[in-house]
Amino acid sequence: MSRVLAVLAPLAAALLAPWGCAAPPPPASSLPGKLAVESAQTSDAVSEGASRTDVPSAAPPSEGQLSPARPEPDDGAGTLLVYTAITGRPPFAPDLARAQDPLGKNWTAASEEERGRALEAEIEEEVRRQQRALESLEAPDSAQPDFESLVSSQQATERANPRVAPDAPAPRELPISVFEITSVTIAANSWDNDEPLRVKRGVLDADGDGNPEQIRFFEPGSMQLLRLEEDSNYDGTLDSWSAYQQGALRSRVRDTSGDGRPDVWERYEDERMAERTIDRDHDGVADAFYVYADAILVEERHDANNDGAIDRRIFYEKLFRVRAEEDRNLDGQIDVWASYGVVQGKEVIERVEQATKGSGPPDRIESYDTSSGEPQLAKLEEDRDGNGTMDVISHYKNGKLVQREISDPNLAPL
Repeated sequence: MSRVLAVLAPLAAALLAPWGCAAPPPPASSLPGKLAVESAQTSDAVSEGASRTDVPSAAPPSEGQLSPARPEPDDGAGTLLVYTAITGRPPFAPDLARAQDPLGKNWTAASEEERGRALEAEIEEEVRRQQRALESLEAPDSAQPDFESLVSSQQATERANPRVAPDAPAPRELPISVFEITSVTIAANSWDNDEPLRVKRGVLDADGDGNPEQIRFFEPGSMQLLRLEEDSNYDGTLDSWSAYQQGALRSRVRDTSGDGRPDVWERYEDERMAERTIDRDHDGVADAFYVYADAILVEERHDANNDGAIDRRIFYEKLFRVRAEEDRNLDGQIDVWASYGVVQGKEVIERVEQATKGSGPPDRIESYDTSSGEPQLAKLEEDRDGNGTMDVISHYKNGKLVQREISDPNLAPL
């Protein structure tokens, strides 16, 4: 088969000779009859698709894809088939563009060079198509799944509202025959198992590089999925570990940064996410925590300075934020409390309490008028001497101060 591919390469040089490319030596032989027929049939099949396809750009195969074999010099029978499949006309037919422009008024060196590059790209792509077509004809089982269909993992559909719990991602359905199955024993406490566990281990190494794309563990009798380990980005390193119970996803740990350390921890209940923990800055310390109940977000917690202490909490009801608290000076004590209401279908802030000295009860309270759908400051209460009693109360209308009450004469004038 390598000879069949080999004969397709000289076309690039032969057809690009007018643009300065060296012509190949004269052909020394012709294709064997059987392969010539197969090539002709293949070119007929691809020419129909080629006529409907934009000119592809020649590029090396991406990581994880198999590189096509490099052609070797041979005769020109296959190259003529490729040329016809690409252009839709015999190789020696007159150039219509030149016939319409006999004096060469529209000809430029740049345009001619561009045409040469475009044709070369078409030829390279067609050589690859011929390669794939011939391989499928000569394969012992043409129905066998290809590499891409075997290793691509199914991604969970992200919902439009981030406050709705995502569905549990389902593992891609693959025939058991694509895995190399062995019996193994999992040591105690490896998977939260108190005793050694006898399981079936299935390894999928589709490209044969020694680095599995997937490893699945099954119950020995029922072959029900127990655990799934994946190399989700196909870089040769496992980066996702999922645990199942009675066939349903229960937890998943992921390394999204590729540094070898997990940075996302997920727990699932009833096919929906129940908890999610994230190490956002990939320093080894989890700093964002999300809790779901009845498939909606009810609480999120954040550790802004990675000291292990939560410094911001947000609480939700029926998809709306209702309350938040924060440690603004990061001293380990909550010093800001906010409450929210729902007006005209959206959440708006109603009240903010602050301990401006960093500890103790609130000494500043802001109340907002939300009747218009937008929060406007309506009242400001301040405990300026820190005795626990509000000393100054200011009233606002349409955002402007209209009245101020001072309970301690020592604070006047302000």
